[in-house]
Amino acid sequence: MQWEFRDDRPIYTQLIEQIQLRIVSGMYPSGSKLPSVRDLASEASVNPNTMQKALAELERLELVYSQRTSGRFITENQQRISQIKEQLADEKTETFFLQMQQLGYSKSETIERITRSN
Repeated sequence: MQWEFRDDRPIYTQLIEQIQLRIVSGMYPSGSKLPSVRDLASEASVNPNTMQKALAELERLELVYSQRTSGRFITENQQRISQIKEQLADEKTETFFLQMQQLGYSKSETIERITRSN
């Protein structure tokens, strides 16, 4: 998964979202060690301070935890990962329905289109 950034929002919030996505999708498995801040920052082509800020927020969200001498790890709390996954899905769904509404589709028409296309 490539790191992709847009100019319309702060980089650190986009980092948070992209790391969350990597966690809930299993790309960063539960209990696994994250690369160092410098390595992640280099991989994403961002300032290490920006990556540090994003990782600190992920710790606050309880998706990542630190061990002083060993680095950062992905939480093993599957319930927390599931909560974040549901939250992200709700946000994406809400955005999708809003965009369809802007195209002139009602919620029921949108659901009908989805049902037909599968």
